[in-house]
Formats: sequence, structure tokens, C-alpha cells
Amino acid sequence: MIQVTGLTKQYGPRKAIDNLNFDVKRGEIVGFLGPNGAGKSTTMKIITAFTPASEGTVVVNGHDVFEEPIEVKRAIGYLPENPPIYMEMTVSDYLEFAARLNQVPKNLLKRQVDWALQKTNIGDVRGRIIGNLSKGYKQRVGLAQALVHNPAVLVLDEPTVGLDPKQIIEIRELIKSLAGEHTIILSSHILPEVTATCGRIIVINHGKIVAEDTIDGLTLRLKKGLLLQMTVKEAHAEGLAAIRAVPGVLGVAATGPKLVIDLAPNQGEIRDLVARAAVEKGMGILEFGSEKVSLEEIFLQLTTTESDTSLIDPSSKGVTS
Repeated sequence: MIQVTGLTKQYGPRKAIDNLNFDVKRGEIVGFLGPNGAGKSTTMKIITAFTPASEGTVVVNGHDVFEEPIEVKRAIGYLPENPPIYMEMTVSDYLEFAARLNQVPKNLLKRQVDWALQKTNIGDVRGRIIGNLSKGYKQRVGLAQALVHNPAVLVLDEPTVGLDPKQIIEIRELIKSLAGEHTIILSSHILPEVTATCGRIIVINHGKIVAEDTIDGLTLRLKKGLLLQMTVKEAHAEGLAAIRAVPGVLGVAATGPKLVIDLAPNQGEIRDLVARAAVEKGMGILEFGSEKVSLEEIFLQLTTTESDTSLIDPSSKGVTS
């Protein structure tokens, strides 16, 4: 549905994005994640035929962005970081205007406007002036204009920026409800947003893709070893020493009754040995299992280490050093 190949954008001597390569399949929700200034918005603008690239190609729904920009725009619904709304218009008038711009046939205008209002749950404000609406409703109006012509692809740049927690949850649920019917690429630097809505993540830093995978896949590739979490009745020194003595255990950190046990890579299954050591020393196991690496830890590793490719599997698609 979206194929990006060798995409580069240069502003004078500075490369905003540098040789990006990735695909987004039909019906997917893909998160484009990176710190501010990483090149996310520049990539979104090129995909939507808003800004030309310096090098590379982008194909959307079978159309080349640079050779067939009008066809690409017909296939795309675009919500930029600042929604393109006219404050003096009513919601329904604005959506009809957006539908006309996207060449929706006259006999289908009312149906498409009603459909977009229903999809974004803003039918109750259809007759109100946009400038009088709350931030959350304005964001929904912006999303409705991206949807009104029922595009195959949605490109959403920071869709929840500036919203309160309740509004963020509502917009996330709305985006998830569109999966399957629409292919969605969502740009954000907000980690929970990506976790809650996206099936796959592309991480960009300094204009380069540094990883591309599911959240679970990134977790597995970034963990050098395995972390075990154990909650015990009594975390005494003798028991901690016994666990540290188990072959393959690199260290044990104790915070009250909670232990985090760091295992060396490729040690196989040694949980039984760790559990036996704790039980034999009378520590009393209450909980025991693997500890996941958080998305925050993944993000920090990928965006603060520019040249250490040992953190990333170099054979993985989309990973560059």
C-alpha cells in the first residue's frame, strides 16, 4: 500500500531524512516513532505529496508520489500536526467543503459528510462554529476531513498532540477502529500512543531508520540477556548469595521483596535452578516470571545510541547503522 525507497530530503547541507526504506501493508496501523526533529513530519509531508524529496521514490496505492501526485492525494487522507480547519465555518459546511476538494461526487456529498460525522462521533456538533469547539472536538473535525472521501490510506501526524487524557483515549480508540478498512501510518513521539494503537513500529532518529519491528520483536532484539522478576517473602543476604551463585546469573538487584535477576545470554532454561536456590534458602517465592523491557527503555536505547549496532539485529528489515 505504501512503499518508500531510498527517500532523502536535504535542506542545504543538512539531511532531514537520509535514505529511508520501509513498507506499510494494506490494513496495517504502523507507528512512525522518534524524538522531536527526527524527520517524522518531513517524511509525512513527502508521502502526502505536500513536499518534494531530494532523492528516492514513494508509491502509494500503486501511484508514484512524484509522477502522479493528484492520484496519490485522492488515495490519502492527511491530518497534519495542526489540523487544516476554518474556524469561522460550521462543522458540516467545512466537511462538505473538504469533500468537494477531494472530488466527492455531488450526489454523494451528504452521505459522505454524514458518514465522517458518524465515524468520528461529532454528529452532535455538526451545526456549530468550529472556532467555538474544544480542542478535542477540533481534532476530531480534522480527522473527519481526512476521512470524508473514504481514502485507502490515512497519514496522521501527531494526532493527539495537545489533548487531555480523556480526549487522547477517545482518539486512540477511533484510530484503532479504522484498522483493516484503512491503511494508517501514524507519526508520534508519545510512546503510550504508539503502544496502544500500532501493530508495528518504525523508529527514526537523526533522519535514519534505526529499527523496524513489532514492540515484542524490538524487546527481544534489544535484551542482551534475560531479566527474571521474583517476589519473595524475605529477601535475606544468604538467599541472594545463593541465587548469584547459580551458573549463568550475572547479578541480582533487590528492592524490598522484589528481585530482578539478570541472566547471561544463551543460558537456556535455568529458572528451575534459580527458584530452587531461593526455596532452599527459605526465601518463600510469591511471584516468579520474566520482566519485559519497556517501550521507554527501547526508545532510549535506539535514539541515544547512534553507532552501537550491537543493540540491533543487523539482519532485520529496515535496520540501518
